Amino acid sequence: MCGVSAVLGPGPSQVALELMVGAQRHRGPDDHGTYVDPNGRALLGHNRLSILDLSTAGHQPFVSDDGRYALAFNGEIYNYRELRTQLAPRRFRSETDTEVVLAAWERWGPACLDRFIGMFAFVLWDSVTGEAHLVRDRFGVKPLYLACGPEGAVFVASEIKALHAAGVERRPDLGTWATFLATGQHELPDRTFWAEVSPLAPGTRATWRDGKITTNRWYDLTAEIGDHEDDRPDAEVADEWLSLAMESIDLRFRSDVPVGINLSGGVDSSFLLAAIHAVHGQQSAVSAYTFVTGDPAYDELPWVQALLTDTPHRSVVVPLAVSEVPELAMDVTRFQDEPFGGLPTLAYARLFEAARADGTTVLLDGQGLDEQWGGYDYYRASTSGAPGALVQGSKEAATRADALLPGALEGVSTAGIDLPDDRLRSLQIRDLTQTKIPRALRYNDRVSMRAGCELREPFLDHRLVELALRQPDRRKVNQTTGKVFLRQMLRDRLPGPVVEAPKRPLQTPQREWLRGPLAPWATDMIERGLQGVGQDLLDPTAVREAWAGYIAGKGDNSYFVWQWVSLGLCSTLLHDS
Repeated sequence: MCGVSAVLGPGPSQVALELMVGAQRHRGPDDHGTYVDPNGRALLGHNRLSILDLSTAGHQPFVSDDGRYALAFNGEIYNYRELRTQLAPRRFRSETDTEVVLAAWERWGPACLDRFIGMFAFVLWDSVTGEAHLVRDRFGVKPLYLACGPEGAVFVASEIKALHAAGVERRPDLGTWATFLATGQHELPDRTFWAEVSPLAPGTRATWRDGKITTNRWYDLTAEIGDHEDDRPDAEVADEWLSLAMESIDLRFRSDVPVGINLSGGVDSSFLLAAIHAVHGQQSAVSAYTFVTGDPAYDELPWVQALLTDTPHRSVVVPLAVSEVPELAMDVTRFQDEPFGGLPTLAYARLFEAARADGTTVLLDGQGLDEQWGGYDYYRASTSGAPGALVQGSKEAATRADALLPGALEGVSTAGIDLPDDRLRSLQIRDLTQTKIPRALRYNDRVSMRAGCELREPFLDHRLVELALRQPDRRKVNQTTGKVFLRQMLRDRLPGPVVEAPKRPLQTPQREWLRGPLAPWATDMIERGLQGVGQDLLDPTAVREAWAGYIAGKGDNSYFVWQWVSLGLCSTLLHDS
């Protein structure tokens, strides 16, 4: 993974571009470069984390042989070798997937996107037409942001901090903050937590020309899966899905640097490890990384150790201590630019640090199986008409909308997408496109890039997601469990033991630490938030009363507390900048 930046428009500023490239150095510690359009209409910048073809042949921005195109690319096209074959007899000067993207665009135009299996965001400049094409992958694994610069210029970057470095005003978007505090929604389709900064939506292609931007949705999950159910026999569905899963994992092991895996004690990790053994053999010895907090009520290390028994995998255990949280939370906020997911994200940050120090640059994990196969408890409840909860494991409301000032509530966004009538499928699509997956992808992109690591998500291969979502409810949930068909496939079709820790809604002792040893720090952060960004959003009396009740042991949900802590962290970031 890498960092992309661009300045589009008349008289683009080389200084602004260099500032953006400098702000994203962590995303690409191995190399960086810039491209200047001969006619002065566009500048492209790139920071490279070398994964495929570690030579200088992979330097970016990558310019076509005839000089027409310049490409700044972030991500991986896992099927690049197959695409090279399809592009024959074209000659290539590197072994990178970046050059394949450029060649595919030259051959097929925007239609090439449908052929890509991977995660990507890129800026492609066409010096003949004077167009810049901005593209983001199907689920938004890789980020891309836009903002208006001076004199009609458009700034583009992988991270918001790069836009701010180029001169975009650091001003909070109070409507986004109000929406987050009231509803818990992190990732809005056209807004961020910073005013004047917009994301390019997942599955979208934007074209800039002469100061105007047009957008086209090139991928739509709801449209792709349709409204029918897959009524084929179980064996036929299992054959197809498992074949795709094996191929997806095999493709994501394509790398010229060491690859490792993130393991927990869940069925997803059992499936990932079993699939790796099915693809690469029982002697596959990639390193396995697991975070712990020292609390047996949450740590899944015993189940991970059971999973790795009699295998050659080396287990690397990465601890997160309560004393590390205040400093680490502030540092992670600087890399996230926006609110993040609490202690689990901090633990993941430590894991990526440890992996990089251990010599592992690429990591795979099991993200996406819960959303595909109905793994959350509210999926089961949905089949009887119950609402889909925002937070698992809590009987109370996740947020405290009643703590918002009346004026702030008026700014809450209700933006969303059209969902099918099927209740369970609607929740799955919501989680994949609006809530769980978008925010998890953003959290994980920033903490992996912070450590100079690339995270790959084999189970977010669009082919797997589409096939799973077409399945009837009975293959996803029953009265006692979720992921019914996945468990059946794991038990009947794959080698190795099925090891599964008791299902827990939470991964860390965030509730206990916040009302215990972290309470003084959390109080300070909440007060900073009330005096900073939150002064126009929250009722201080209501917030302090709710916080006092939480410290006293009232309630089982820390989500709203971390929201207020996030407000303080981001207020501190804004003040320090």
